[in-house]
Amino acid sequence: MSRLFTGVEIPDDVAFDLDLMKGGIIGSRWIDRESFHITLRFIGDIDDSLAREIAFELDGVTARPFSLRLKGIDVFGGNKPHTLYAGVEESADLRRLQQVHERICQVLGLPPEQRKFTPHVTLARLKDPDRSAVQHFVAAHSLYKSRLFDVPRFVLFSSRPARGGGPYAVEESYQLQAATWAPNR
Repeated sequence: MSRLFTGVEIPDDVAFDLDLMKGGIIGSRWIDRESFHITLRFIGDIDDSLAREIAFELDGVTARPFSLRLKGIDVFGGNKPHTLYAGVEESADLRRLQQVHERICQVLGLPPEQRKFTPHVTLARLKDPDRSAVQHFVAAHSLYKSRLFDVPRFVLFSSRPARGGGPYAVEESYQLQAATWAPNR
């Protein structure tokens, strides 16, 4: 049985910048730099047969490469923050890619994703953090912007069934390229 999800990798230099932000919040478990990513579709624990079907269908995805920028730091959980993250600047290309992954998963029998797609990079998991420290951290980093970076591929990741996930392994990678069209002869 595999625990899978699809995502976009973060370039090393951008991950390094995010890594430099770590610290200052008691009750936080910071994510390792190597595990930074943007989740497109969490698939979950599935059997190997379905994993092969998903990998096969993902291989047929056609989408052109695009660029992204991370922007801002925030938390999920409102008054009970549980996840600290870097946001992603709006990208129609990223949303289209996510929708294709969602469609593939549903066609293969997985239930629809219940949460609204909010692209982000998880920086830390929070457990009963000092809320004022979290607010201070978010305010201090609210103007964060990464450089614009290219997204040449998406990835099928696996993770060990552990609280908070990670470490993640790349099971398959899929190059993005514009669809080629040739007239029928």
